[in-house]
Amino acid sequence: MSFRDLKLNTPLYNALDDLGFTNPTPIQAEAFNVVASGRDVVGIAQTGTGKTFAYMLPILRELKYSNQANPRVLVLVPTRELVVQVVDEIEKLTKYINTRVLGVYGGVNINTQKQAVAEGLDIIVATPGRLFDLAVSHVLQLKSIQKLVIDEVDVMLDLGFRHQLLNIFDILPEKRQNIMFSATMTEDVDELITGFFKKPERVTIAVSGTPLENISQQRYNVENFYTKVNLLKHLLQNEEEFNKVLIFVAFKKMADTLFEKLDENFKEELCVIHSNKTQNYRLRSIEQFRSGENRILIATDVMARGLDIDNVSHVINFDTPHYPENYMHRIGRTGRAERKGQSLLFSTAAEQDYIKSIESLMQMEIPYVEFPDSVEISKDLLEEERPQIKERNNPIKRKDEDAPGPAFHEKKDKNKKENQGGSYKFKIAAKYKKPKTRGDKNYNKRNKRK
Repeated sequence: MSFRDLKLNTPLYNALDDLGFTNPTPIQAEAFNVVASGRDVVGIAQTGTGKTFAYMLPILRELKYSNQANPRVLVLVPTRELVVQVVDEIEKLTKYINTRVLGVYGGVNINTQKQAVAEGLDIIVATPGRLFDLAVSHVLQLKSIQKLVIDEVDVMLDLGFRHQLLNIFDILPEKRQNIMFSATMTEDVDELITGFFKKPERVTIAVSGTPLENISQQRYNVENFYTKVNLLKHLLQNEEEFNKVLIFVAFKKMADTLFEKLDENFKEELCVIHSNKTQNYRLRSIEQFRSGENRILIATDVMARGLDIDNVSHVINFDTPHYPENYMHRIGRTGRAERKGQSLLFSTAAEQDYIKSIESLMQMEIPYVEFPDSVEISKDLLEEERPQIKERNNPIKRKDEDAPGPAFHEKKDKNKKENQGGSYKFKIAAKYKKPKTRGDKNYNKRNKRK
C-alpha cells in the first residue's frame, strides 16, 4: 500500500512528498479509515511506528478551513518535549494547508500562551495541567472540540494525570470523537476506555509488549553502580559503533551522578535531561543530541517517553526498570522507522526479578553477554548499595522496649479544674451567695443575721 491509496488531498500529498514518505507504516494504514469514520478509536502499536501521522493524516484530511477562534482538535500528551515534537510533526503535514496549530505546556509564562490562544487556532497540543489552567481562566474555550486525541495515554496515567484528564473530560463537549494511541495496554488504560469511550474500534498492530523485530537486545550482569560506569565507559570508547547513544536511568539524582562520572571522559559529547532542568536547557539538549552535536544523552524515563529522534544506534538501560512497560518504551527509542537498533541492559543481582517480568511481558528471553575481562570490577558502593549493619550489642542503641514513652507530667492543682460547661455559672452563684435579684442588695446581709 502507498499513501496514494488513502485518498488524501493534494496539500497533504505535497507535504508527504517533501518528507520523502511514499508508503504508510502498518498502524498508519490500519488506523486511517477507522479514524476517518468518526468512531472512537483505540490504537495499540509499538513505539517508533509513526502513531502521530496515523491519527493526524485522517484528521487533517477532514478538517475544513475555518476562521473561528476556538480550537476544533485537541491533542493531549504527557510531557513538554512531546508537545514540541507533535507540533513539529503537524506543521510538517500542514505546510500547504492554512491550519493554525499551537502547543502549550507548563513551566513557561502562561500569559504569553493566553495571548496566543486569543489570536485563534484550529489544533491545540497540550499537557493536561496547562490545558486545564487555560480552560479555567476562560481564555481557552473547548466548546468547539470535535476530536480528542490522547497520545501515550499509559504514560499519562503513570504520571498521575488521571484526575486532570477526568476534569478535562467534564468540560469537553459530549459529542466528540475520542482517539487514543499507546504502546502498551494496562489495566488503568482499559478502565479509562470503558468509562469514557463509546464502543471504540480497536486497531492492534502487535500484542501489547511486543518489541520491534529490528531491535537487537542484550544484557549484562554487573556488580554495582561504579562497575556499571566502568562498563559504560568501555563501550562508549567505540565511537564508530556507539555513534548516537541514549542512556536511561530511573531517577533524576542518578542521572546527575552518572553525568558527573562520564563528564570526566566525554565532556563535549555528553548532555542530560530530567524534570529539574529548565525547559530551555532540556529542549537545547534534545536538539543537540538530535543534530549530532552531542553523541550521548542521559535521560530519565519520563523525559524521553515518546521522543522521536532519528538514527539512535543504541539504547543503554543503565538500570533495570521496575515496570516492564518502561523497558518497552525505552528500547523503542532506537530502531525507529524500520531501521536497525540495539538495546543493552545492565542488571545487578538485586534487579534479576525485574528481568523476569520484562521477559514475561515480551514472551522472549534477552540474550546474556559475558562481562568483559578488561573492565575493572569496582569495590566502591553507593550509600544505598551498602549492606545495613546491625549492631546487636551496642549499649548506646536502645531496644524498642527501652525506648522512652510519650512525655508526661502531673498537672498543677489549679490546672485540674473541671470544665463545668453551661451549669458553671450556677455553681459560682451558690458559692459566692450572689443575690437572687439584682435589685435586692441587702439579701446576703439578711441571710447572715438569720
